[in-house]
Amino acid sequence: MSTVVDDDLWSAVGDPTRRRMLDLLLSDGSGTATSLSAQLPVTRQAVAKHLVVLDRVGLVHGSAAGREKQFRVDQAQLGRAVEQLANVGAAWDARLRRIKRIAETIQRQSTPPPPPRRGEKKGRK
Repeated sequence: MSTVVDDDLWSAVGDPTRRRMLDLLLSDGSGTATSLSAQLPVTRQAVAKHLVVLDRVGLVHGSAAGREKQFRVDQAQLGRAVEQLANVGAAWDARLRRIKRIAETIQRQSTPPPPPRRGEKKGRK
């Protein structure tokens, strides 16, 4: 089972600061580098760099708002990211189920039968 994954997208959301920024933008509706940096333990410049990464993969889009840009989450791209994650999760679930079946088969084949109970003869129940 092959799952198509956008590596740039997952690299972008792999960073905990960028995930927190997405959370803030989703809860607030929008934000600027300044407003986000006020809520995060990083500088405005660091937030601006993170926003460039998120914008490059299409997760956020900025529009001019005075001297700054107002950023919003692109819901469609976020939906695609969530769908990819669900597909990756389903693929791994299927792999793990196959591994479990193989391990159970190996265990059944390598486990000797229990010894006969006291008073029973081999081969009889």
